[in-house]
Amino acid sequence: MVLPGCKTMMKITENSFACRPGCAACCIAPSISSPIPGMPQGKPAGVRCSQLTAENRCRLFGSGDRPAVCGSLRPSPQMCGESADEALAYLTLLERQTEPVP
Repeated sequence: MVLPGCKTMMKITENSFACRPGCAACCIAPSISSPIPGMPQGKPAGVRCSQLTAENRCRLFGSGDRPAVCGSLRPSPQMCGESADEALAYLTLLERQTEPVP
């Protein structure tokens, strides 16, 4: 459950959280190796997904075209922090720590 205008992540059950509206950190920070409509080679880390709307909503949410990795990522207090900036910083750090060594 996400309420319009909510500025923070919402606890919806004991162990479940809803995304912060307009955040989109998980659609910007991580790389995605699978094809996405508009990004046939996948998405590089730190690049805004081509499927984000101006309101930072996913055009593919609920669609079979949405990459599996996107559907498997779940919001959490640790990942999302207290703001979109904190979420982006955390996910950027994770991406850097897990990138392949050349």
